[in-house]
Amino acid sequence: MAVTMRVLHVTQGYWPGRGGTELVIQRVSEELVARHGCDVTVYTTNCYNGEGFFDPSLPTLPTGWTDHHGVRIRRFPVRSHAGAWWRRVQAPFWRLRLPGHEYVRAQASGPIAPELTAALRDVEADVFAASSFPLLHMFSTAREARRRGRWPVLIGGLHPDDRWGFDRRRIYETIRDSLYIAYSSYEADVVMARGADADRVFVVGAGVDPEPFTQADGRAARLSLGLDPDRPVVGYIGQLGGHKGLDVLMRAMREVWGRQRDTQLLIAGSQSGFLPVLQSLIADLPPSMRGQVHLVLDFPDEAKAGLFAATDVFTYPSGYESFGIAFVEAWAAGKPVVGCRRGAVPTIVTDGVDGVLTTWQDDHSLAEAIVQLLRDPARAAAMGEAGHQKMRLRYTWPRVADRFHDVYRLAAG
Repeated sequence: MAVTMRVLHVTQGYWPGRGGTELVIQRVSEELVARHGCDVTVYTTNCYNGEGFFDPSLPTLPTGWTDHHGVRIRRFPVRSHAGAWWRRVQAPFWRLRLPGHEYVRAQASGPIAPELTAALRDVEADVFAASSFPLLHMFSTAREARRRGRWPVLIGGLHPDDRWGFDRRRIYETIRDSLYIAYSSYEADVVMARGADADRVFVVGAGVDPEPFTQADGRAARLSLGLDPDRPVVGYIGQLGGHKGLDVLMRAMREVWGRQRDTQLLIAGSQSGFLPVLQSLIADLPPSMRGQVHLVLDFPDEAKAGLFAATDVFTYPSGYESFGIAFVEAWAAGKPVVGCRRGAVPTIVTDGVDGVLTTWQDDHSLAEAIVQLLRDPARAAAMGEAGHQKMRLRYTWPRVADRFHDVYRLAAG
């Protein structure tokens, strides 16, 4: 008789929280229950996103236990006032490289949730898996797994180009004594270069459910969004964060509109602290360009496929990606993608085959890529189809969850 594997996921946020990590842990948890019969518990915070770790004014989710799709979820309160204090203190420590600056940055990253840390000591689990760095619960989960004589499983989501967040000795020391799940070969190479054993590093990727995207009606979606169905649409669907390159996209679109005046720009994502900056960038556009921008906020999950289907070209000019799940979602809708030659993106997007890679923070390079795809629909369609086939082969949730399960079996054994 098979023994049920008990998996504990410790993560910064979980459904209905939004973000790449939140989506990965949710879908993997649900697939582990449905496909492999695992007993999955999630320990997480009561924050919708990481900004809640240090901004007490943001709304929170109820603490305590709940269930969703067979997964048990326990939310713990975050002491955001303490997080805000550490956030202020860390600036001079980091700028001057004062003694203890790594510790101070760790506290500033949060989440400060002592009840979560205490609860780890009492939970019964065969697998202790945590996501993602540089957050505090990564270290407490790893420490508790080792206390039980087990390998911790760390899902890092590293963005090494972000030196404040990831240039920390403690991160790589913790990885060296763990099983490590990387989203891309780029991330795997980074941790192995910092001393991780190649036999304990596993590349798993992230996934998508293809069917909603393949079934979405792009023309109907455009009409429902107030877009002209007969004019081209450039889309950005994802986190509205300052590190995602939205400022570069807005500058690039000025050049695009100078060459392709009828182009529409669709930007969709959840509200965040960067939203006022984005709204200011839109307001600074000339009226003729401003009217071409369609901003969609806080859309429900079931609307996502339609948003991607409404685009002709998907652009995601972020420079800080450990994977870039939005590219896979665009491919699920059969769309060509535009990304940057930075971070993990070149290991996910094949330049000239399923997308175009541009120079990071170069608005002219981004504009040129967008215009060329808009002016060559046959090439754009071929790239979208190539991306769709890659997605089907590598990046569906069942395939990704199976790879997670293989690593968890090692940890449990």
